[in-house]
Amino acid sequence: MYARDLVTAYPVVTLDDDALDVARLLVRQCLPGVLVVDDVGEPYAVLPASSLIGRLVPGCVLDDPTLAAILDEPCAGLLGSALAGHTVRECMPPAKRVPSVADADATALEVAALLARDRSPLVAVVEYSGDRATTGAWRPHLLGVITPSRLLEQLLGAA
Repeated sequence: MYARDLVTAYPVVTLDDDALDVARLLVRQCLPGVLVVDDVGEPYAVLPASSLIGRLVPGCVLDDPTLAAILDEPCAGLLGSALAGHTVRECMPPAKRVPSVADADATALEVAALLARDRSPLVAVVEYSGDRATTGAWRPHLLGVITPSRLLEQLLGAA
């Protein structure tokens, strides 16, 4: 089985997408994060839900977690407004998490090794196209994403 055969439907967002919309997407689909693509559609980063949650928590609470006990539920409900008007680009963690990327022709075991090595929540699968002789480079085309659960399903089914 090849990476192209393991690709599943998974949301992909851009750096300019609205952060609040992305957070709502994560909630609706119960996802741990999303794949972020750059302006030309190439895998750029993984935006974990924890980064969006971190934007919701006031800085004073991050500095002193005991202050979180002071906030009551109605106040906590207002934290979602912290994402309003912000883009995915603004919510990226300082140490950008580069996505794991597999070639479409990689085997399931190669993808498993990549996931295990990178401890990644997903693997972007790309297929390269273009005229390498003319341009000197291949352009990756994103086919989709492989999740750890999809990969485990394949590996355990083969066992």
